[in-house]
Amino acid sequence: MTAAPIVVFDLDGTLVDSAPDIRAVANAVLDHQGVTPPLTIEETHGFIGRGTPHFVKCMMDARDMGNDPALYEALHVDFLSRYPDATQLTVVFDGVETALHDLRQGGARLGLCTNKPEAAARALLEARGLSDAFDLVLGGDSLAQRKPDPEPLRTAVARLGGGPALYVGDSEIDAETAQGAGIPFVFHTGGYPLGDPARIEAAARFDEFASLPALLRDLLGA
Repeated sequence: MTAAPIVVFDLDGTLVDSAPDIRAVANAVLDHQGVTPPLTIEETHGFIGRGTPHFVKCMMDARDMGNDPALYEALHVDFLSRYPDATQLTVVFDGVETALHDLRQGGARLGLCTNKPEAAARALLEARGLSDAFDLVLGGDSLAQRKPDPEPLRTAVARLGGGPALYVGDSEIDAETAQGAGIPFVFHTGGYPLGDPARIEAAARFDEFASLPALLRDLLGA
């Protein structure tokens, strides 16, 4: 029997526009320290993708806060404590719910592999009604490694039972992760790339989720 295809998704910038919520968390942390000015949305986009340790370090650098390890730890703990509640400003991209439903109806096993902490990722999925779409959720703190190390993606595919797989993401980090795992990458062009989107190598690209199920079926030969 042929194994059901596996489709693993990134979260921030791929399925949802969560930058406004992430920015709000960051600015609450900065405000608690009496640091101004707040992060802009453009700065926030540039810091997203490599997990909260990287984000907090970028935030500190952007506001000339130095590199005191104790301050970094305090900021990171504060950031993590606020993160699971950061759901009110996040918007699910148009067509995501229908695309996920169609993929599941077609027999695909769906997973989430994100650098967002697992608790925050699950809270966001629950708040936006997406929890039931996924058979597996791996966050940036679920394993010892985080993207672009390929191990989280490899682990996601293995835990979903193995077999033909695709990874859907929105950035160079996701593309590097997929390449390292030996899994074709499908690029959502409406997310948070760090550089020129045209330079991101992908098996396929899309900007509208309405086109995604058919695109993935073609790639998987399903």
